[in-house]
Amino acid sequence: MITIENGVPVLRTNLSEYKQTKAILDGRVTSSKVKLDLCGPTPAHNGFKAMVRENAFDAGELAIVTFLQAKAYGKPWVLLPAPISGRFQHHCAGFNSDFGHLDPKDIEGKRVGVRTYTQTTALWIRGILRHEYGVDLDKVTWMTLNDGHLAEYSDPANCERLPKGSSIPDLMVRGELAAALLGEDMPKDERVRTLVPDAQAAAKDWFAREGVVPVNHFFVVQQDVSKQHPEAVREIYRMIKESRELTEGGLPAIFPPMGLEANRKGIQLAIDWALDQKILPRRLSVDELFDDVTGSLG
Repeated sequence: MITIENGVPVLRTNLSEYKQTKAILDGRVTSSKVKLDLCGPTPAHNGFKAMVRENAFDAGELAIVTFLQAKAYGKPWVLLPAPISGRFQHHCAGFNSDFGHLDPKDIEGKRVGVRTYTQTTALWIRGILRHEYGVDLDKVTWMTLNDGHLAEYSDPANCERLPKGSSIPDLMVRGELAAALLGEDMPKDERVRTLVPDAQAAAKDWFAREGVVPVNHFFVVQQDVSKQHPEAVREIYRMIKESRELTEGGLPAIFPPMGLEANRKGIQLAIDWALDQKILPRRLSVDELFDDVTGSLG
């Protein structure tokens, strides 16, 4: 049940503070038509499981992979074409060069660590390894720490669970894992190399060809919010756009755009790669992720 105060819907919202959302969190961007009760955990991804399993929030950021799974399993969420975070992902697979050089295909037959199989960063870097470097993902044993956000989903057969409390960066540095898929947790160690050769240049080349900045998190709302309070949803989109415009120092030169058509190719790629990697139980269309309200934004 959505709370109403003085005629204004109050939405339980799960949103982290980034440079591009800071103006919403610090009150510089507000609305007279919707109030965001910023009650989620820090960081917001600690609330993703509660979002899709318990409907613990009315709105907030959500990993694109988690959202795609939620939609496929019939959860009551709709997407706003408003990326909250995204980046190139080519640098997110690493190995310790002390144990020998690895080219991408060399991970076939080996153990590679990843926090969860369905992690969005993992989706993107695995897709890059498969489609750019010919890696057979089914020949890799994915060593995971946790299950995914959706209770209905089970990892593929070539996933194994690491002992509770394991550190994937430490296991990779010690050579107990051949490589690891890591985002910001990549060890600052001169021995650690990116599995993708010259990852920054490779990312720029890929972007020049594909024109896609991989999105990590989009903003989402519960279906009932969009149906009952469409103006509030339009206001949220405006607030996100305005907050992005107020980003200190400006957004990075490479950052996911706003709007459905501007994001269509990237969303389609996420769907295709998620299906290919056995993350989705069925194919989704881009348009079914939105409703009449959110699909018209931007």
